[in-house]
Amino acid sequence: MSATSPSLRWTIAVLLCLSTALNYLDRQVLSILATTIQKDLGIDDIGYAKITTYFLLSYTIMYAVSGRLVDFLGTRLSLAWAVAGWSVAGMLHGAANSVAQLSVCRFILGTFEAANFPAGAKAVSEWFPLKERALGMGLFASGGALGAVIAFPMVTWLALSYGWRSTFVMVGAVGFLWVIAWLVVCKRAAPKFVEATSTNQPHGGTPAPLVDKPFGLKELLCYRRTWGCILVRVFTDPIIYFISFWVPKYLTANHGYTLSDIGLFAWIPFAALSAGQISGGALVNWLVSRGFALDRVRKNMMLGASLLVLASGALVALTESPSLALAGVAFLALGHGLFGNLAVPAEVFPSHSVAFVTGLGGTLGGVVGIISQFCIAWAAGHQGYPYIFAVFSVFPLLAFFSVKLLVGQLGVISHQLPHKNKIS
Repeated sequence: MSATSPSLRWTIAVLLCLSTALNYLDRQVLSILATTIQKDLGIDDIGYAKITTYFLLSYTIMYAVSGRLVDFLGTRLSLAWAVAGWSVAGMLHGAANSVAQLSVCRFILGTFEAANFPAGAKAVSEWFPLKERALGMGLFASGGALGAVIAFPMVTWLALSYGWRSTFVMVGAVGFLWVIAWLVVCKRAAPKFVEATSTNQPHGGTPAPLVDKPFGLKELLCYRRTWGCILVRVFTDPIIYFISFWVPKYLTANHGYTLSDIGLFAWIPFAALSAGQISGGALVNWLVSRGFALDRVRKNMMLGASLLVLASGALVALTESPSLALAGVAFLALGHGLFGNLAVPAEVFPSHSVAFVTGLGGTLGGVVGIISQFCIAWAAGHQGYPYIFAVFSVFPLLAFFSVKLLVGQLGVISHQLPHKNKIS
């Protein structure tokens, strides 16, 4: 297959989807087994919040750093090192015996897992023309939900059969199979696409040589579109951290779910998340291919998704039914997936800077995620989970307004930034 072959492009997309699946699979093991591990090791909710915070701390620091490393090493090597690193870190959890030891394992896990999204976003911007990036990014991001869907039945079965320690080891070992497949398939350099710089140019692209210098940190931070991309992550990342780390605990604490119940039902919100990411990207691709403006389609999708999350959060906050609560969480996750937060940098920045901008957004999103972990732990004990869902349901609307006010027109790539010492 040539570098411009569509079949190779979609094979790369599938592998990126699977890397994200592994990313979430390895991080999800702890949250699924949280209650079991807490009882076994005598860890309270504040201790659990500390453990999850160490993951977010390293994840936050390395998100921006890994963006630059990805630009330096390239997507092929950076993803191989990242998946191998977090697979080892996941396996080490099986030997932990305290909050401190689990925190070290989570810190190492976050250090390597942070590279996945900057590298994947860069790979999508390299391998996909602009009109297909929402779909390519949706496939890539949907792997997170796929990993979570697989995680619940797999992890609960392994834990019930072999114990929680062996579960970490067996799940972590799977990552090395992906590394081999990635290095075998991703041998060629990605094609370069001509990216639209004005609305008079097509939203797609044809292969052509294009060499640009990555934007520097200072000039990016003086550009309003960068801050728009960052704020999108600031307002949406805490939602996925909450869903990933706390929803199993919420279902157990508020609705009496057992570990077996978690394995049977808790995957449903993550399946809805994956459905939203894939269907949202596919719908955008379909509408744009039929002449609709990318900017209008994406923003309408974001607004609709934000309203869906708002309504779903209200449902969860008000209901006492376990079934309705699970349905509300699922629709909230569906709305989060439809929003397509990860695609925004690839729709406004050239491929040479997508990883770095994605990393900056992930870093600030991680900072807010760290703060939110302790806020959630406090609120769960004092205000209750319904209050937490009500607060988080407003966040996507704030992200939507960030796009409207700061990012501006989606589908128009900023190949040059204004040379000013102020936000512009």
